[in-house]
Amino acid sequence: MADRSVTPPEWYCPDHGVPLQVEPDALVCPDGHEFPVADGIPRFVPSEVYAAAFGAQWKHFSRTRLDSYTGTSITGDRTRRCLGEELWENLSGLNVLECGCGAGRFTEVLLERGANVTSIDLSEAVDANRESFPLGPKHRIAQADITRLPFARRRFDVVFCLGVIQHTPDPERTISCLYDHVAPGGWLVIDHYRFRVRWYLRTAPYVRWVLKRLSPDAGMRATERIVDAFLPLHRRFHSTPVLSTLLNRVSPVLQYYREYPDLDDRLQREWALLDTHDALTDWFKHYRSKRALERVLRDLGLADIWAAEGGNGVEARGRCPLR
Repeated sequence: MADRSVTPPEWYCPDHGVPLQVEPDALVCPDGHEFPVADGIPRFVPSEVYAAAFGAQWKHFSRTRLDSYTGTSITGDRTRRCLGEELWENLSGLNVLECGCGAGRFTEVLLERGANVTSIDLSEAVDANRESFPLGPKHRIAQADITRLPFARRRFDVVFCLGVIQHTPDPERTISCLYDHVAPGGWLVIDHYRFRVRWYLRTAPYVRWVLKRLSPDAGMRATERIVDAFLPLHRRFHSTPVLSTLLNRVSPVLQYYREYPDLDDRLQREWALLDTHDALTDWFKHYRSKRALERVLRDLGLADIWAAEGGNGVEARGRCPLR
């Protein structure tokens, strides 16, 4: 891997591929482009496009998924599993590019492990991330498109991207763009939804067809009404298998009374609101099998590939060969 310097890779123009000059309120490209810096965060995208709902979501639920907020190790356990034991134990001092950072559920874990973290998101979720995890020597943030990242190629020890790729227009292109930024000997760590028949046996796909076309604020209000209507029923019947199964067919709500029974009622509602909104307002929702994801990584030339079904679908990682 690259040496463990605390100096992160410098900003590059995503269009011209040249270093950017740091000005007080902007990053300036010698070829004429200028990228504003607002609240300490460089902004490389003019608008949020399809990610607007995610920005509203993470600003509204800025702390909901943080282990420090829930008093659990749910996110830490998932991060450790996806990184693998070797990388987990040796993360301190590595330059990590966290793509699709949202409000910072994984940022928290990566920083706690001692990594030098560059957090990227297409949406205004970067503002929520900054509120919880201020900028400093070990952490910086940018609002940018992960298919047009503002860095030179092959500069990061770890490129980490969970919960994101399935929501981009072209998952294979997204994975390729992420891999472009893994240094020789470094790691790409990703996950992806896998196809589940039961999703199409519920009302959720049809509700999503409507909600994803609403404005972010209207989508959030609609989600709250749906959750408040159905969540009390899920709470009442989650321990009755037949009634719970029938309810899941009718209700578009994602809830965790069985998976995470230790979450109190307040957190159960917050998690239900967050994940139901996520599932019903995403513009793109792609699915890939374990075999398909392994094939993508293999075709890109990664070594030491690991993939397994788990989490939200399929989790995978691979190493960039030393050249």
